[in-house]
Amino acid sequence: MKSQSLGWQPIALAFVALAVFVVASSSFVIINPGQAGVLSILGKAQTGELLEGVHFKPPVVSAVDVYDVTVQKFEVPAQSSTKDLQDLSARFAINFRLDPSEVVTIRRTQGTLENIVSKIIAPQTQESFKIAAARRTVEEAITKRENLKNDFDEALDERLAKYGIIVLDTSVVDLEFSPEFAKAVEEKQIAEQRARRAVYVAQEAEQEAQAEINRAKGRAEAQRLLAETLKAQGGELVLQKEAIEAWKAGGAQMPKVLVTGGGKSSSVPFIFNASDLGE
Repeated sequence: MKSQSLGWQPIALAFVALAVFVVASSSFVIINPGQAGVLSILGKAQTGELLEGVHFKPPVVSAVDVYDVTVQKFEVPAQSSTKDLQDLSARFAINFRLDPSEVVTIRRTQGTLENIVSKIIAPQTQESFKIAAARRTVEEAITKRENLKNDFDEALDERLAKYGIIVLDTSVVDLEFSPEFAKAVEEKQIAEQRARRAVYVAQEAEQEAQAEINRAKGRAEAQRLLAETLKAQGGELVLQKEAIEAWKAGGAQMPKVLVTGGGKSSSVPFIFNASDLGE
């Protein structure tokens, strides 16, 4: 009997050692960089966040919820009406992180990160977009898109800060308008193109008319100068020069039409057909 009782002692000691090890290992928790923890004892969240490092916790009766406090990114859709009552839809990419000093409050009020996105970030994004869009017409939302984004950022920062959510950056992934407005914009662009084309055609016609006037004035001035030249002394030399240039342009061949100089009193060449001499 004594030998049997001694045989159970190693087993009992091993069991006790295992129990001590389990209790000891469950008495500590390691929080890694980029994380923050919330200690709960018997289901009640304790005040004071657990930051990176090793922390003691009561064994068996306690648990630690660990939150990722690095940068998170989610895309959130939003719809609103502009100042001129036009429908406007957008999709925002929001970069944020949880404030480590507020994780206890987040644990008590929201719980998981999924709840934070669906119950806090999404509806607050919607409300912030309504505030920003209502300040501008749909045309201003297009031409002053950066101002629209700034108003949205300001409203979102203010709304999420009280929930322990720090907004780092936002960007407008997509901005869509109603089909009616898109059609109106297209028609306006077509009308503007037609108007610019009409102005161009009118300017082109005016320039062509002015060019024709200038050409007519040039021809009249040339004729006037030619007439004055012919009236002046030596005008016959001009006619002779033109006759020689015309003869050269024709190939400088023996012409059928001969031109002889008139008398001294005549400044106009005498022209006759040489073929008529053979008749």
